[in-house]
Amino acid sequence: MKTIQLVIIFLLFSLHQLFSQNSLLPQILTEREQSRITDDILEDRMDHLLPSLMKRTGIDMWIIISREYNEDPVMKTMLPSTWLSARRRTIMVFYHDGEELQKIAMARYSVGRLLKGEWNIDVYPDQWEALVELIKEKNPQKIGLNTSEFFGLADGLVHTEHEEFMRLLPESYKSKIVSAEDLAIAWLETRSERELQIYPMICRMAHVILRETLSEEIIHPGITTTDDVVWALRQRVADLGLKTWFHPSVSVQRSDMGNNEFLRSFSKRPEKDIIQFGDLVHVDFGITYLRLNTDQQQMFYVLKPGETDVPLGLKKAFANGNRLQDILTSNFTKGRSGNEILKRSLDIAKGEGLNVSIYTHPIGFHGHAAGPTIGMWDKQKGVKGAGDYPLYENTAYSIELFAATEVPEWNGKIVRIMLEEDGVYDGNRFYFLDGRQKEIMTIPGKHQSVSH
Repeated sequence: MKTIQLVIIFLLFSLHQLFSQNSLLPQILTEREQSRITDDILEDRMDHLLPSLMKRTGIDMWIIISREYNEDPVMKTMLPSTWLSARRRTIMVFYHDGEELQKIAMARYSVGRLLKGEWNIDVYPDQWEALVELIKEKNPQKIGLNTSEFFGLADGLVHTEHEEFMRLLPESYKSKIVSAEDLAIAWLETRSERELQIYPMICRMAHVILRETLSEEIIHPGITTTDDVVWALRQRVADLGLKTWFHPSVSVQRSDMGNNEFLRSFSKRPEKDIIQFGDLVHVDFGITYLRLNTDQQQMFYVLKPGETDVPLGLKKAFANGNRLQDILTSNFTKGRSGNEILKRSLDIAKGEGLNVSIYTHPIGFHGHAAGPTIGMWDKQKGVKGAGDYPLYENTAYSIELFAATEVPEWNGKIVRIMLEEDGVYDGNRFYFLDGRQKEIMTIPGKHQSVSH
């Protein structure tokens, strides 16, 4: 009897496992396999990408300094998977002599298999002294430090470390110190060939999770709140062993609301709202996997009893959102600044009679990543500093924007279609990593509306 009970329990557990893993969801690797792939990609980036970036920016020595638990954002992306933080004071030195790149850890430890530890404490008891002697030996022309006025991710050298380094650096080398802003941004924003191969799969994961959660299995009109959906997303991510880099948001627009409820998605979001029949539901969601991030916003319509499709006015509004995506990405040209791309795109959209806003940002190692900012929701005339940075090849972006359209079925109410999808500019063209939403998805309904 016990044997039969055990068999039944095993079968029930197996069925639960089978149906809990959506067949559309790509396989999620074990922690050990994720660690191996992360380190392989990092080693490849250092060996094949970093030398070309140093040549491009004209910096022959890049010094990155951090203490444990207060890491430079750039250093965080350079640590091996088994290093969850810097150790004591970790100093990374990258020196390119014109022929090859030398990767040195001026620290008590080698940094995994990536940087060889070269601080001989018996010869140089003081770590700063050892660093200065290395600089003298290599005699670089430009020494880059991570300081930046407009890019927080490139401004990781803390005040105390900067002061101590400059105090001990010989006077003859101080004139060689430059901001490594361009190099730090280039390292953060440029995707390697290996990363470009895996990024579509990561975006696919996020899309599948969205469609699992924004469904009749989770949403019951009149009962389920927007906050319930937010936490369902968080729980699903945790159950899968993934991470989210920001707390998701879910908001609604409906025919009897005013015209400013779209601000709930930015600065005036209520804690919760009960989802009703006929609601247009907006979700903003992102995950982190293999050190890369996604950021996606999609729209869902809750069918009223007897309805079988989305109202025509909402469909037309959504088409305007897709049109704005096309306008924006058609203006991606190497060398153009974020502000230039923003202005060109807004001019075209307004010339077509569209009421729009563009607030697109780079994505990669960080959700709101380093690189050219293309508008902010409250800065549509350009963004000083970050908006002046130019577009480079093999960089990824979250195409984030809205188009506002009057909907006849909702008594002429203005509906804002807020969209966000991740894609890559390869130097010649822009493409979405896992397609984009081409129509409003329904609840209930079959969610098969992402198109490449």
